[in-house]
Amino acid sequence: MNLRQIEIVIPEDERDSCSELLSDESVLHYWRSKSEGSGYMLKVLVEATKAEQFLDKVEQMFDNRDDFRLVMVSVDATIPRIKKDEEEESEEKKEKDKTSDKPWEKPLQKGIRVSREELYSDIAGAVELTRVYMALVILSTIVATFGVLRDNTAVVVGAMVIAPLLGPNVGLALSSVLADLKLGIESLKSNITGLLVALFISVAFGVFMDVDSEIYHIASRTEVHMSDIALALASGAAGVLAYTVGMSTAVIGVMVAVALLPPLVVAGLLLGDMQLDLAYYALLLTLTNVICVNLAGVATFILQGVGPRTWYETKRAKKVNRIVLFIWILLIIILGAVIYFA
Repeated sequence: MNLRQIEIVIPEDERDSCSELLSDESVLHYWRSKSEGSGYMLKVLVEATKAEQFLDKVEQMFDNRDDFRLVMVSVDATIPRIKKDEEEESEEKKEKDKTSDKPWEKPLQKGIRVSREELYSDIAGAVELTRVYMALVILSTIVATFGVLRDNTAVVVGAMVIAPLLGPNVGLALSSVLADLKLGIESLKSNITGLLVALFISVAFGVFMDVDSEIYHIASRTEVHMSDIALALASGAAGVLAYTVGMSTAVIGVMVAVALLPPLVVAGLLLGDMQLDLAYYALLLTLTNVICVNLAGVATFILQGVGPRTWYETKRAKKVNRIVLFIWILLIIILGAVIYFA
């Protein structure tokens, strides 16, 4: 069971509000203390899948105050262990939640994902266009290029471990679901920059090195099939699920990178070697994978129930979701037709 410890510092005059927070069904354990110079401190232990509803409740109660602070951290272990009966709510509390007229006392829905805030924090850090991100893109492209030219599968897979392409694509999907323009621009900027840098480097290698289009790692990516759409959709869904359930994204990121970086590197090598016909199909495969990964990401976030907190933001996000889904699906249909006739 994944647990989160939530620390809340509230003003002394809001101390009575703590009783409402502690009556929430998601609270497994709590501590209270006086915070020197800051106010009243409350520490709460909750299950990771119920953290979002608790955070929403806190935000609704104190969103008009500038002098409160909430911090959430992951819990590796707790002694004594949380027993199952501590997680189960009583029927009396259920009835109380159902009949309450306060907006922050709505009954919680059981979920299988981490909170919106935790998800946003993880992804926002992965989409930043930093020197480290660029260095990883450059290094992974160089390794993938030599792996492809040597027809060495182990080297190609090693390049996928380095490649940081999962974050920007998942960030682009999350920005669509939350209608977050800032996150969308940052994700799009990192994604496009990374792909263009990888393409430029591989083209440069293709100009100065002999490119044998008959070797497996090149030939296999100059043929585009309808099954490639299913592979990219599965990769995108797996990448998003890794984030939403709090799994390590290292292994899943390899799967997404396999769908994006090798076809792009092959396209660059063929372009540099002036094998334009084959480069066209490699670029087509790359474009197909990018679109499918993002479509699967948006759909998975929606199915996981990820969305804004307020009803106004939710209404706006639904409009954005319909537009984004329509665009991605339309592009897949067009690409599917191109692949079929090709």
